[in-house]
Amino acid sequence: MLSDTHCHLSYFGERGLDLSAILENAAQENFRLIIDAGTDSGDLPERRALVSAALAKIADEEKSRKAAALVRYTAGIWPDPTAIANRVEECRTLETVIAESLASSEPVCALGECGLDHHWNPSGADNRSEDDFSPEILKGESELFEMQIELARRFSLPVMVHSRDAFEGTLDAIKNCGYDNGEIHCFSYGIAEARAFLDRGWYIALGGAVTYTKKSKLEEMRKLICYIPSERLLLETDAPYLAPVPERGKTNTPLLIKHTYAYIAEMRGETVESLAQTVYKNSQNLFRL
Repeated sequence: MLSDTHCHLSYFGERGLDLSAILENAAQENFRLIIDAGTDSGDLPERRALVSAALAKIADEEKSRKAAALVRYTAGIWPDPTAIANRVEECRTLETVIAESLASSEPVCALGECGLDHHWNPSGADNRSEDDFSPEILKGESELFEMQIELARRFSLPVMVHSRDAFEGTLDAIKNCGYDNGEIHCFSYGIAEARAFLDRGWYIALGGAVTYTKKSKLEEMRKLICYIPSERLLLETDAPYLAPVPERGKTNTPLLIKHTYAYIAEMRGETVESLAQTVYKNSQNLFRL
């Protein structure tokens, strides 16, 4: 019934999780869709191989087939410093990977994730300070993003956009390219920013972080969640990150998205079942499933 429109299945093994069990349980719980998002120009073959190996370990053949039918893939380049510095070569690799995929029996359903990330936290996992964002890096990052938008246009694919602490730059890049086809993944802005993307035709994807909202901000979050039109709403985990309450702090998996559905359904005054149907229909429309 449920759909997870953005996660990273290839990251589970290094965190000690059993991908086979996760996929089997997703099939058992009648999931409809799990989208495995790319972050490196050439990672698609390896990601596919990891999932194939996990599926092969599922003893129940029917569950294995159901699990296989759930998983779709994207391909894209996350804006890390190395990718930014080598953006021309990286985009050439990505172009080849996407072209080969689209000519296969299992084509990618989107280009991404790609975009801008201006978050800095020296004590965080990325160990970045404000000084790391030089004018050269920011310029190169925008160029890498726009190059990928142009690739998406060439292949007629939707774009899975990563935008953190970078609303204006993200919107500027989208305007520069004039290609409005995709989603703002893991949306972390407010109503004004949502309106700017929605007015251009973009979808908004909400993740487990919405469940972290403090009591003083609950009404503001409720208004944002209710502001997003039903026909433009997606839900995701970004697993293994951002596990929703009451599992916050644990390693996230698609199976935990049920808490995000329950939270958002309550905020919007609808049932989980109706919300799940809406998200799946929107996924079908955007990703041409």
